[in-house]
Amino acid sequence: MPDGVKAFVKDGVAWRVGTRRDVAWINESTVTGLAITSAIPPVFADYATLAHPAQADSSGDISEQGKQDRALLALLQQHTPEQSWWLGYLQTGARRGVFEDAPMVKLYAGWQYVLLQAGPESAAAWRRVGQGSDWKRTQLPDLMFPEDRSWLVSMLWDDDWICIGGPTALIAAMLADRDLARRARRVAIDENATPPGHTAR
Repeated sequence: MPDGVKAFVKDGVAWRVGTRRDVAWINESTVTGLAITSAIPPVFADYATLAHPAQADSSGDISEQGKQDRALLALLQQHTPEQSWWLGYLQTGARRGVFEDAPMVKLYAGWQYVLLQAGPESAAAWRRVGQGSDWKRTQLPDLMFPEDRSWLVSMLWDDDWICIGGPTALIAAMLADRDLARRARRVAIDENATPPGHTAR
């Protein structure tokens, strides 16, 4: 870890902690509203939303959500040269936090996030589903982007869908993926990004 870079030690590993400078490009270009730009800066070639599957049934079956999470991570990896990713976890008090003692950054409407530099393997493992009041049932971080900022995935506080901005090839691949296509929808930068049948809170 270079001198002057903040780190958070967990399980014997020092993870680099993001600062407000690392998310300034998001904060400076997102605006409150119903358009995709409430979550994603208008700097990408293409945009989409990906709705979460229906809530787990009474037996606690969350396999459909897990399948979608794995498919999205695999797709992002396929479209990203090898590099580190930034993973952000929104600290609401309602969900079980990830690295709750780590320093935080503010995003969007002043919401607190833990932002750590890691990679797709950590994105698939750090959040455990089904603990506490984890109503979204996804194991994915609330925010993800690679070091080169070629795409951004963001799940806002009360939404039950993910917003995505990135290259046209990435969005096209998501819309064609057998595990993602039925819940994915391309959106224009100025249209209401709320998926059909969902409610923006």
